[in-house]
Amino acid sequence: MNMVDMRARGPAGQAGATLVVALIMLALITLLVLNAFTLSSSNLKAVGNMQVRDESVAAANQALELVVSSAFTDAPVAQEVNVDINKDGTTDYTVAVSVPKCIKATEVPNPDKCDEDHPELCASPDWHTEWDLKAEVADAASGAAVTVHQGVRVKLSSSQKASVCATPTL
Repeated sequence: MNMVDMRARGPAGQAGATLVVALIMLALITLLVLNAFTLSSSNLKAVGNMQVRDESVAAANQALELVVSSAFTDAPVAQEVNVDINKDGTTDYTVAVSVPKCIKATEVPNPDKCDEDHPELCASPDWHTEWDLKAEVADAASGAAVTVHQGVRVKLSSSQKASVCATPTL
């Protein structure tokens, strides 16, 4: 076989090779585009889930602040609080606040109130009571479920402490 024969067979033997290479490159580019689309939609879902979770935590905190700002130690009860996060006039989340639990009471002697003319003030010390408040949010639309605990210290009189806080004293 001489050079003339090889040149004659060369181009004919390579016919269609460009098409195969172009098809392979097109398939690779298509896979890259599909992968980028899937990755971006996954990131969008993750950001959306984080936003719903953060809103749920904010709703739970708002409900706990509402309970703490009330006289919850007078008669601790469970309650549901409707929260409008975006202030559009409709309830976005319903928060279930469990019965506040008195977990600890510490006697606080009050020498400032004691004097010889009023010994009854010395006989009734105040109490620092520590409470655990628990709020749960379950959003059916998104599936988000959040539980938030808040610790609160409240100063109570002996009679108030005796009526709502049946814990060991320290």
